[in-house]
Amino acid sequence: MLQKQETQEVLEEIKQDNVEPVTTENVENKGDATEETQIPVPDERDQKIEELQIRVLRLQAYFDNFRRRTTKEQAQLSTFVTANVVEKFLKVLDSFERAEESMAKANDVESIRVGLEMIQRQLTQIFKELSVEEISAQGQKFDPSFHEAVMRGENTELEDDTIEAVFEKGYKLNDKVIRHSKVKVVSNN
Repeated sequence: MLQKQETQEVLEEIKQDNVEPVTTENVENKGDATEETQIPVPDERDQKIEELQIRVLRLQAYFDNFRRRTTKEQAQLSTFVTANVVEKFLKVLDSFERAEESMAKANDVESIRVGLEMIQRQLTQIFKELSVEEISAQGQKFDPSFHEAVMRGENTELEDDTIEAVFEKGYKLNDKVIRHSKVKVVSNN
C-alpha cells in the first residue's frame, strides 16, 4: 500500500515537471487587458505515464496473487508429504501395539525378541522407501560432515582419527545429513 502511494507521488511530480503551458487570452476580462493563464494539455507523455501506472499496479497485483498462491501450494505439499510419511509409520505403531499385547500374554523372551526384530525390519524397509540411509561409521575415518565426536580415546591398534565406537547411528536423506553419527574417535597423541 505504501509503495503504491510513493509510486503515485513520483508520477504526480513527473507530471507537474513536464506540463507544457498553453497561453490564451482571457476573453472574460472587460477592456483591452489580456491575462495569460497556464492550462495543462494532456499529451503523449501523460498517457504513457498513466498506462505505465496501470501496468505497475497490475504487475503488483499479479505478484501478490502469485506469492499467495505459491505459499498455499507449499503448505498443501508439506501437509501431503507429512501425511504420506506418517501413514508409513502407522504400520510400525500398529506392530508395536500388537507386540505389547503379546508381551502381556507370553512368558517367552525369544518370541518377544523375534517380534522386535520384525518391527526393526519394518522400520528399515520404510527408511529404504523414503531414501533414508544409515551413515557408516565403525572403523571409518572421522568426517565431521557425517560424524560427531563425543569421545576421544587411545587405541594403538587403530590409526588416529579412526572411529572406534558408535554410540548413536547417523542417517542421511539422499545427500542431506538428518542426524550425525555420535562416535568415539581414536587419538593416540
